[in-house]
Amino acid sequence: MKLPIFQADAFASGLFKGNPAAVIPLNEWLPDEMLQQIAAENNLSETAFFIPEGDHYHIRWFTPKSEVALCGHATLATAHILFHELNFQGEQIAFKSKSGILTVRKSGDKLQLDFPADRIQIADPVPAFFEAFENQPCETWKGRTDYLLLFESEEIIRNMKPNFHLLKQTDARGIIVTAKGKTVDFVSRFFAPGVGIDEDPVTGSAHTTLVPFWSVRLNKTELTALQLSERGGQLWCTLSGERVLIAGQAVTYLRGEIEV
Repeated sequence: MKLPIFQADAFASGLFKGNPAAVIPLNEWLPDEMLQQIAAENNLSETAFFIPEGDHYHIRWFTPKSEVALCGHATLATAHILFHELNFQGEQIAFKSKSGILTVRKSGDKLQLDFPADRIQIADPVPAFFEAFENQPCETWKGRTDYLLLFESEEIIRNMKPNFHLLKQTDARGIIVTAKGKTVDFVSRFFAPGVGIDEDPVTGSAHTTLVPFWSVRLNKTELTALQLSERGGQLWCTLSGERVLIAGQAVTYLRGEIEV
């Protein structure tokens, strides 16, 4: 069986930046085991699969190790492929997902994701974090699936080299580290060794946690952000009630075919 495959760099204005995601259109779902095997073979932080369902699409996301409930950059990449490679007609695409209905709409030269805002609360310090990071976090917070650690400066975020073995022992999908930015409102990085990704280059879903956190601290709802991975990525974010709007660009890298 032959399947079309695309790869796009999401949250990037040019190739080799942002976060690469594989996008595979399907007419019907394949067995979950095969979806996971394909994602493992692609060996990217996310592979998105989608099928048409009436006036929307059903989307699922897989890391090389597991299925996840929400992924921003692979959703952005999927919308980009639909708009620019598969000739989707219209200004907005709706996706059904494990996290409810998600929409992506054209916004100038960007695509804007509409995602549910995370609910975060202050958490007790986690001993593993104090060993995993050279600098200690000022505060520890916990969302639905991720920890958020606040640090003193952008330099600390940019230069940190965590112990991934220790981070893998936590009970979270991932660990978000963040600080106030110099040229943007905030900066971050995202580590998820527990699901097979030591560091994710740009993480849209993490910004559903970051945006509510920084909106309160900075007393503003329009926020600019940089994710300081090696590839890097820029995001334009808005807190709108219980939703987070996350805008970015994407570029097609690959058009091809796989045989399974």
